[in-house]
Amino acid sequence: MKRGSRWAVVFNVALVPRVAVVLVEPPGVRVVAMQYQEIITIDSDMRGGKPGIRGMRITVYDVFSYLAAGMTEKEILDDFPCLTPEDILACYAFAAAGNVEAHL
Repeated sequence: MKRGSRWAVVFNVALVPRVAVVLVEPPGVRVVAMQYQEIITIDSDMRGGKPGIRGMRITVYDVFSYLAAGMTEKEILDDFPCLTPEDILACYAFAAAGNVEAHL
């Protein structure tokens, strides 16, 4: 996690098919449940069936590749104006739910 990031924790919620992301905002903690299933799509006719974002040709793998190459979330959003911060959050939630390796 980068310094100054407001994303504090990503964890799997037991027995619930979703991932919760905790945002630490003074004076307390607010929990936001991310339903990645509404954003991450899998279409066998697009990009070889790799998980994509809202039916676009941008995959979860692409987003993580950009992050691994050193791009910030802001740089990704600037380069791909069709993406939203929620799309990137859905990629994190999809990966945290253990779905990434099954689709590589």
